[in-house]
Amino acid sequence: GMHYFSPVPSMPLLEIIPHGGTSDATTAAAFEVGTKQGKTCIVVKDVPGFYVNRCLGPFLIEVSALVKDGIDLETLDKAMKDFGMPVGPITLADEVGIDVASHVATFLSNADLGVRMSGGDTALMGNMIEKGWLGRKSGQGFYTYGKGKKGKKSINSDVQKYVKDFATQKLDLGEKEIQDRMVSRFVNEAAKCLEDEIIADPVAGDIGLVFGTGFAPFRGGPFRYLDTVGTDNYVNLMNGLADTYGPQFEPCQLLKDHAVSGKKFHK
Repeated sequence: GMHYFSPVPSMPLLEIIPHGGTSDATTAAAFEVGTKQGKTCIVVKDVPGFYVNRCLGPFLIEVSALVKDGIDLETLDKAMKDFGMPVGPITLADEVGIDVASHVATFLSNADLGVRMSGGDTALMGNMIEKGWLGRKSGQGFYTYGKGKKGKKSINSDVQKYVKDFATQKLDLGEKEIQDRMVSRFVNEAAKCLEDEIIADPVAGDIGLVFGTGFAPFRGGPFRYLDTVGTDNYVNLMNGLADTYGPQFEPCQLLKDHAVSGKKFHK
């Protein structure tokens, strides 16, 4: 299989998904097609969500958890942009389409990720689809879009009320904690994919998330980021989040192993 990303003309990644009976020649042909189309190709295992969307699922669920905790939409976008993402998660959902983002989150919530897809609520985007708020393509998502490509975006009173009603509490969180909650869900799932051999190596993992989701490019991807901050420090951070918010933040075994051994993902 060949998995492209929306919007196809501007997204530079292509996931190539061989199965048990796929010959090397067929895989090579898929690479050649993708490369000719100007795509950067990675090989991933045939599992729900493949690699990139599998990592995006827990991240999207955490976005809904933060909205439930009363964090403003603009605050969420600003936190992720300050971390280094080209766009924040609220803008990202609007750009890919609320219906597409909702499908990814709902599909993976019913797949094999277990507790790693818990903590949030897929109804956040599900209800928006019923209202026809599909994102930029419909002129209304989390943001309301002005006419034309340069049209200004704003959050209207209907969305403000919807989000306020969706929240179950109003936590006062600093920007770093907001970043840590979202980014750790991304990073842990990437590491779990490496542990489960869904991706071949950390290089493919970094390329996939930088080109497939815009994961803070200057940080080099999730595995380069772990090497920079130290996996032991990151496991401690995730354990702290797990104590506060629940088992969805439990670091995967591979992260724990690297934390103990001090081994880096990149040589």
